[in-house]
Amino acid sequence: MASVLNVSAYLFTRIDDRETLRPVLRARAAALGLKGTILLAEEGINLFLAGDEESVRAFLDGLRADPRFAPLAAKESWSDAQPFRKLLVKLKREIIRMDRPAIRPEEARAPAVAPADLRRWLDQGHDDAGREVVLLDTRNAFEVDYGTFAGAIDWRIERFTQFPDAATAHRAQLEGKTVVSFCTGGIRCEKAAIHLRETGIDAVQLEGGILGWFEHVGGDHWTGECFVFDEREALTPELTPR
Repeated sequence: MASVLNVSAYLFTRIDDRETLRPVLRARAAALGLKGTILLAEEGINLFLAGDEESVRAFLDGLRADPRFAPLAAKESWSDAQPFRKLLVKLKREIIRMDRPAIRPEEARAPAVAPADLRRWLDQGHDDAGREVVLLDTRNAFEVDYGTFAGAIDWRIERFTQFPDAATAHRAQLEGKTVVSFCTGGIRCEKAAIHLRETGIDAVQLEGGILGWFEHVGGDHWTGECFVFDEREALTPELTPR
């Protein structure tokens, strides 16, 4: 049985003390024997960590004891071996770079659709209002090549900073439809949905991203695997390494 618990989590929340928080979180994670990456920015936190179950859960519980991180929800998967080589805690300008300072998810989230509801929309061919549903993959092209939703739009971007310009160039694909933006864990598609809504597109984000879809729905409407940023390389819809 796989014994290493892998978690990914993010939360857009104001962090004004990230310089002092960094060594605290690093010391906590190191003491628990965890490896992976924690990113801290003024706009929030993004983390990918792995270790034994008790240690991972203890770290998350400690993090949520801070009111700023109380809503943090983690997506879980298991592996036989530690997928990270070391522990890194980094300070970033953004926890996912978009180069659009006006996009501030910590102030107001975009609407989200739960995996079960999106599956129902896809099964019936429209949303609950009868509108056409368009799936928009906000990930980089090489990630999409590992797998994506059947029929999803892929603009072949090489980095997320290209997304706003791509959205402008391909606006006609989205107008008049319910656009569901999706990504690995939810962070990129959250910013993407906010940007699209600010430009007049009716966009929502897939709650929990692809990993959340795998957890709650499995492989329905999905083809291939999901690239992850660790040594496992990709996960199947069963949340197991390829």
